[in-house]
Amino acid sequence: MSKSTDERGRIYLPKDVRERFGEQYRIVELPSHVALFPVDDDPLKGLRDAVGDAFDDVDESELKEEAREAIAEEVREETEQRSQERAE
Repeated sequence: MSKSTDERGRIYLPKDVRERFGEQYRIVELPSHVALFPVDDDPLKGLRDAVGDAFDDVDESELKEEAREAIAEEVREETEQRSQERAE
């Protein structure tokens, strides 16, 4: 499937794609392309569905805190990298 952006940079996903994968996506920039990955309405449920009982003994609040910390670190690293690129 091929889609173009409009004058404001938006991409419209067809209804059947939205119905199949949902309304929220994570945009991932790779060296050669950009990818969209659907985000589950309930990410923990999606994780549990994907890995089975691997996290049965882990507290949900602990998983959320670890995820928040990982995201915060990712944002810090990306911000630092962009600052360094601008300084060069």
